[in-house]
Amino acid sequence: MTDKPWLSHYDEGVAGTLVYPAIPLQALLTNSAQKFPDHICLHYFDHRFTYEQVVQLSRRVAFALQNIGLQQGQSVGLVLPNIPQFVFAYFGVLIAGGVVVPLNPVYTLTELEGQCKQAEVQWIIGWEPRKKVLQQLTNDLRLQTLILTNDADLDGVSSFQEDKQKKKNERELSFSMFLSFSQNGREERVVSTNSTAVLQFSGGTTGSSKAVNTLHRNLVANTLQFREWLRCLADGQEHFLAAIPLSHVYGMVIGLNVGLAMGATIHLIPDARDVQAILRIIQDQNISFFPGVPAMFYAINQNPDVVAKKYQLNSIKACISGSAPLHPDIRRDFEALTGGHLVEGYGLSEAPTATHCNPIEGENRTGSIGLPLPDVDCKIVPIAGSPEGIGELWVKGPQVMSGYFKQEKETESALKEGWLRTGDTGRMDKDGYFYLLGRNKELIKVGGFQVWPREVEEVLMQLTEIQEAAVAGIPDLSKGELVKAWVVLRDGQSLDQEKIKSFCRNYLAPFKVPAEVKFVKSLPKTPVGKVMKRELINIK
Repeated sequence: MTDKPWLSHYDEGVAGTLVYPAIPLQALLTNSAQKFPDHICLHYFDHRFTYEQVVQLSRRVAFALQNIGLQQGQSVGLVLPNIPQFVFAYFGVLIAGGVVVPLNPVYTLTELEGQCKQAEVQWIIGWEPRKKVLQQLTNDLRLQTLILTNDADLDGVSSFQEDKQKKKNERELSFSMFLSFSQNGREERVVSTNSTAVLQFSGGTTGSSKAVNTLHRNLVANTLQFREWLRCLADGQEHFLAAIPLSHVYGMVIGLNVGLAMGATIHLIPDARDVQAILRIIQDQNISFFPGVPAMFYAINQNPDVVAKKYQLNSIKACISGSAPLHPDIRRDFEALTGGHLVEGYGLSEAPTATHCNPIEGENRTGSIGLPLPDVDCKIVPIAGSPEGIGELWVKGPQVMSGYFKQEKETESALKEGWLRTGDTGRMDKDGYFYLLGRNKELIKVGGFQVWPREVEEVLMQLTEIQEAAVAGIPDLSKGELVKAWVVLRDGQSLDQEKIKSFCRNYLAPFKVPAEVKFVKSLPKTPVGKVMKRELINIK
């Protein structure tokens, strides 16, 4: 106990160690379907699908993928918002023995191309409103097949019949036509728990974005750890709000996988910025669990209708806030409005998705990322020049990745004898609560989404008027951080903020575009020419 003081601060009934069944990830869904076949699994606007229907539709996706050529271990990219088709495709790929590559549906062509190349994507199941970009992506990378879907596909989704006139080797298919290629006689492929389930992109503990090689057993473990942590929730009785993008590992694990493992009804929100839709769903559907990021909880707190008490939000039992630091004022105000618990957690894509969380019903310490989850071990590794007790946070547990996909050198740097180097500086108090003091890495988190300064800087430098540019994150109450750029113009050149932002929108997802541009005469640098970003942030 002295080595793991956090165990004595767990909520009552939460075990310090668990038994993890040797099952593939899709078994979490099929097991719940056996227990709750007629229970509503997915709710999306006017569409509702039972657990049995979700399993059957996922199998149809799996068999259709096999029939158009998907081999075991091959990658399928999902470029989809939070819609039922994401869930059908996600589990369909896994049942077919494939590898899921979740891609942000708002990414530009350049961003999608880079990630698809790295993950060796050969098929895309994508959102039809992004059709032009996805068609160009398919052509540029010579992908096998592009499958497009939209909301209309949900009408009569179970009744498609095979069209003998269509050829299965066509490079573009509608979702309905794709499903029509599902035939009887196919069987679910046997999948090892040590095989790759998902290639999830991360900023990495150092460097640029990398594909995290996440095994079935990693995702099963983290799902069951959180199912244990959420003792206040009961199997088959809960309503989960899935507003966090399922393409993000946080939404995928906490919003989707945990909900399915518990037999919950999952209410899908395709646009997390639609606060009114979130409020209506919480009230009308008696949402009991809501994983989010600080920006979401802040937006609810500030909503005029909430302030005017036009919504009843007291069905909420628990909320977890992740991906960015939770301001204590946001937590206090949200708990006062709902009567539920809002706790901060911590994780990273390399340990999908979490390693720490504050107790749901126990002491929720301000400024702390909480306690290590069951079977997670932690240590603070000293950093030269840092005070005693402060160092880099290293973690070990059954959810830790096997490595970065085909990046041996980066894997060797991140993993040391089973320990994952998080790249974050922190400390532990005497009771086992952990606190982060800063990042060794320069990753910016905007509303939970990851932005690497270098990728923004490279876009800025394409403008010929700019001589130098540096990018860093600045604190923001609503989003955690915002992207700010400091720009040095060439002699005789002129630019304004709006022109720079407009240019960036052509190459970057909206959350990566600088929210603020500061024009400076020079950038502060070390004697060897490295930009000193801490000093940069202090420039007013």
